[in-house]
This record gives sequence, structure tokens and C-alpha cells, in this order.
Amino acid sequence: MKYPKVVGYELIQKIGGGGYSSVFRAVHIENHLVAACKLIQITERTTEKDRKTVDKEMKIHSALKHKNIVEFLNAAVVELKYKHNYVPGIYMLLEFAAGGDLFDKIVPDVGVGEEVAHLYFNQLLAGMSYIHSQGVCHRDLKPENLLLDAAGTLKVSDFGLSAVFKLMKTGETRPLSERCGSLPYIAPELNYNQPYQAEPIDAWGMGIILFTLLAGNTPWDEPTERSPEFCRYLSGEIFQEDSWNRLGRNALSLICSLLTVDPGYRMTLADAYAHPWCMRPSQLASRGIQQLAEQLTQPLRDSGDLMYVDLDESGLESGRDADGDDIMLTAQSQFTQSLLLFSQTQSGRRYNPHLTRFYARAPPNTLIDHIKTSLDRMDVQYKVAPPENGEEGTLHLRVGGLDMRKGVFKGWIDLEPWMRHGNPASFCVMRRDIGCPIYWRKFWKRLIQSPAVSAYVMRKNDNY
Repeated sequence: MKYPKVVGYELIQKIGGGGYSSVFRAVHIENHLVAACKLIQITERTTEKDRKTVDKEMKIHSALKHKNIVEFLNAAVVELKYKHNYVPGIYMLLEFAAGGDLFDKIVPDVGVGEEVAHLYFNQLLAGMSYIHSQGVCHRDLKPENLLLDAAGTLKVSDFGLSAVFKLMKTGETRPLSERCGSLPYIAPELNYNQPYQAEPIDAWGMGIILFTLLAGNTPWDEPTERSPEFCRYLSGEIFQEDSWNRLGRNALSLICSLLTVDPGYRMTLADAYAHPWCMRPSQLASRGIQQLAEQLTQPLRDSGDLMYVDLDESGLESGRDADGDDIMLTAQSQFTQSLLLFSQTQSGRRYNPHLTRFYARAPPNTLIDHIKTSLDRMDVQYKVAPPENGEEGTLHLRVGGLDMRKGVFKGWIDLEPWMRHGNPASFCVMRRDIGCPIYWRKFWKRLIQSPAVSAYVMRKNDNY
């Protein structure tokens, strides 16, 4: 089976996904354009309700046009009766966020620094204020739904759980009742079986995101009495603890106002705009995208993480291939190059949005046993998956488990054969499907530093 062209775009490379969808980089060869394509597969188990949910997502998303929202471009449907020709599914063509996942670049328990957080929170505020002005509530604000384009601009994505709460013609609003979202990011009122107001839900999620940008972790696993950290937040004890006591006075004031438990007293987005922390001029906005990229990745350099993702000091090479990477390479920006979003693979230099990757001085069929040993010791579940279409020698491990916040994480470890100075080696990419990107970075670091794997992991400028 193969994927169809979607209004002239070919699906080239899988770059992400979730529980119910996959995201591909798509290229329009003739017009030299790049887009993202979100595929929601249609199977015999797909219900009419499932179809209506996706239709609602597309209807809402396609109506939203703002510089801080991933643009909806087009869509196509391949019905089940055509499964012998193409993969059945709903194909959503979206703006390509070449800068990848914002939170993929955050060092756990460190954050991005106040200037980067200030820039991106204000962009999130602009995007969400527009979304609310259109009568829409996102309801799934979390780090993995915040992407960056090739110029480093924040883009809100994934409207699968969004809802219309206000009619634009009449201004009439309605409460919402569906329970949805991820536990560390949901507002407390979603824990009760009563209708809730839409806008305060997103305001709470923005408060969690701002804390995470500044601290490098979520403040608690869930906003209930089952969480000791949330209980200490309610009592005020937590403000003496690490992370919280590192926040500046104005930032702490804004976060606590957004994380007001009673939604009736919670800060609105209009109030956030007027808060002193948001109103001060950005120190980064006028400095250019290369300096933004460098400041965003400075904690990764300080931690040593960037030693593993790119082996050569020479930077981007001119290697190209026939599947559209030439378009991606010529369309790259200083921002994507500074973020090291290209990797040297067996077929040349290739776009790669995942900074959770590494090179190893052993071929895949040797390295995979060492990785399995480490995963067993880390109590991470895994299974070997079959090769994807057209691959030779690449091995795949499906991995998953629970993170420290009791959240589910799932993803892939891809081991691709590679030659380094004539010696057999591996290029390994760890792709997260579900779960917190900051925890996924912790998982990546634990794996490459584990006793069974670390001896094979290569660092920048290794001679091997």
C-alpha cells in the first residue's frame, strides 16, 4: 500500500504522530513547496462518531487564520473501499513547522530562560486571544502542541479537542461539559462532573506552560488532592521549594494569577496582556532569528546534549536526494540550521526535527541488543517492529511506559545503518508519539548514558 498525493504533495518522511494520527513531511516537487500532512487512518473499527470528530476539527481549524496558529491548507479522504490502492484515511495538509517542537529543546529542570519564555509566552497569548475571539476553546494546551516555524515563530497546533463556546453572530456563549486534556495541564474544575466555562480552561493551561518554560518541568502531575505538590501549592508551602523559588517576582505573580483555582477569579487573557511581565519590551524580538536559536539552545549546549546530535563542526553539507530533501535543504533558514535540524544519514544530509538522536560505533543488529539490555534495566516496555516500506537494514523498537508524572509515553527508537570513515555504525533517532517531550528528553539522556549503551555512543568530533 502507498500514500496518495494530496493536492500535489507527496508524503516523504514520517516526522511525528500521536495516539490516533501520524504526521508526515510532504513535498510538492513541481512547485518547490513543503507542508505537513496529518493522517488519521480509517479502519473497519472507525465509527461515524470518529468521523464527525475529525470533521469538527477540520471545520474549526480551517476557519482560524493567525500568524501564531498552524495554518490549515487542504484535506483529502481515501475511503476504505480504496484500501487496495492507498492507505485509507483522512489526510490534513497543514503549514510545515520546520522548527519542530518547542519543548523538544528544553533541558529538563532547567527551562529556556526568562527572555525566551517571555517571547514565546507573548506569542502564545496572541494566538490564544485570537482563538477565543473566534468563539473557540482549544482545551488541549500542552507543550507538544506548540511548534516553531522556520523563522522561530510559535505556532499553536492540534485542534482535535477544541470546541465552539460562542456564536459569532449573536455573541451567545455556552458552558462546556466534556472531560478532556492531559492531567498535568488540565484545570481543577475538570475534575468535577459539572459544566465549566471555556476561556478559563485555556488560561490555566497557559499558566502551566509558562511555568514549564521557566522551570523545565510541570508543577504537578494532576490538580487534585492526590498530588502532594498541588496540595503544597494550595497551602503556599511550595513557594519555598526549588523551581518555584527561582522564579522572578513578576513571573511568579503572572503564573499564580493564571493558576487561580477558582475559575471565576482566574486571570483572563486580557488581564495577562496588561500584566507587567508581559508588557515589558522583548529583548529578543529585534535581534534576529539566529540569535533566538542560539539563546533557545544555549541550555542544551551547557548541558552537553548537543554533542550527541551532530558529529561534524563543518555544519550543513550539500548532500541531497531525489525525494524532496533538496527542497527542504534549499528552503532552510538560519533558525533551523542553528537548531541542528538536519542530520548526516547514509543517503546524505536529511531534515530531522528530533533532537533526541545519536550516532553509535556499532551496526544496528549489534547495538539493538545493548539498547534492549538498558530498556530492561530502566523498566521500559519494548517490542521489535517490522521494517517500513523500502528500508534496508533499519531496525525499529516500539517503546513505552509511564513517566514520573504518571503520564503515558510512547515512541520509537529507529536504528539506521551508517558508515563512519569506512566503519559500520548506526544513526539512531528517538521519535516520541505520545507523552511529555521534556520527559522524553530525560529518557533519551538516560539511555545514551546507560552502561550498556554509553560505550558505543559517539560525540562531536569523534575520530571513529
